[in-house]
Amino acid sequence: MSSEFGKNIKVSVFGQSHSKAIGVVVDGLPVGEKIDMVKLQAFMNRRKPSDGIYSTKRNEPDQVEVLSGLVAGVTCGAPFAAIIENKDQRSQDYKEIKDVPRPGHSDYPACVKYKGFNDVAGGGHFSGRLTAPLCIAGGLALQILERKGISIGAHIVKIGKAEASLYDAVNLTADNFDGPLLTEEMEAEIMAAAEDNDSIGGVIECAITGMPAGIGDPMFDGVENVLAKALFGIPAVKGLEFGAGFKVASMRGSENNDPYRVIDGQVKAVNNNAGGILGGITSGMPIIFRLAIKPTPSIGKEQESVSLSEMKDATLEVKGRHDSCIVPRAVPVVEAVAALCMLDLLA
Repeated sequence: MSSEFGKNIKVSVFGQSHSKAIGVVVDGLPVGEKIDMVKLQAFMNRRKPSDGIYSTKRNEPDQVEVLSGLVAGVTCGAPFAAIIENKDQRSQDYKEIKDVPRPGHSDYPACVKYKGFNDVAGGGHFSGRLTAPLCIAGGLALQILERKGISIGAHIVKIGKAEASLYDAVNLTADNFDGPLLTEEMEAEIMAAAEDNDSIGGVIECAITGMPAGIGDPMFDGVENVLAKALFGIPAVKGLEFGAGFKVASMRGSENNDPYRVIDGQVKAVNNNAGGILGGITSGMPIIFRLAIKPTPSIGKEQESVSLSEMKDATLEVKGRHDSCIVPRAVPVVEAVAALCMLDLLA
C-alpha cells in the first residue's frame, strides 16, 4: 500500500481500524523544534468521537504515545514515531461484510486488489480511523508553522442544504479561525439523516495565512498539486477547488483576474479568486480551498449488494457504530494535512 507522502518531510501512516495500534512516522522534521504535547493532545481531541449527534459511539481516547524523535520534548533529527492504541474494537460487527461488501465503501475493490485478504473490520487500512495518526503529524507541523507566522484554519460551510459564510479571502487573519463548529441548521440536517438511519455529507473550507510569495514550482510540483495529492488521502474526500473554484468557468477574464496594488509597501491583490496560488506558486495572498466530503457509506438502511461467495444479488444492513456525518471530525484532519504540505514546501 502507498501510505506515504511528502518530498522533503516524509509522512508514513500505518495500522488498521481494529489492529492493536495505529501510528505514524515522520522523517525530515526540522531539528530543535519544541513540541508542546498538551497542545498536541488538545488538537487530537478535536478529531475524537464526541457526544455529538453526528459521532460514532466507539470510545477511543486517542492518547498519543511518542516512541522516538524527541529529546526533552524537542525534535532531535531522528525520525519521529508515535502510536495510538485501539481500545474499543468490535470486529464481530463486520463478519457479514467480508462476503457482502458495503456500497460506497472500498470493500469490493479492495477484495479484488488484495485477493480477499484485506481487513474489512472497521474498514481496515481504508478507515477514517487512520486520520488520527495524520493528526499527530499535522499537529507537530502546525506548532512549527505557527512559530514562522503561518496559521491554518478550517470550518464547515455546508452540511446537506444548510450553508455558512465563506472566509474573507482577502482580509483574513488567524482570528477569523475561531467560531462554532456547526450551526443549528447544520445540526438539524444531521439529526434528520441520523433519525432515518442514514448519513449526510458536506463541504469544508480551509485557509492558510502567512505563507510568503514564491513558494512552489510548475508544472507538477505546484502548491495545488502537493495539496491535492495529500488531501485526497483523507477518506471521503470527493472534490477539491481552490479560490473561486468552479465558478471561474462562468466568469470572464476581467472578472476572474485579481488586480494588484501596492499596499503598505507590499504587492497585494485586491481580490483572491486565485486562492493565493498562481502557476502553482504562492502569491502571498491567503491560500483558500474547499473540500467536498461524501456521506458515510456505513448506514443502517437496507442496501443492495452481492454475495461474493455465492455470486448472486444480496441485501445488507450495516451493523456497528458509525458517524452519521463525518464532516465535523474531518475539520482538524484537513488542517493537519494542509500543515504538513506547507511545512514540506518550506523545507
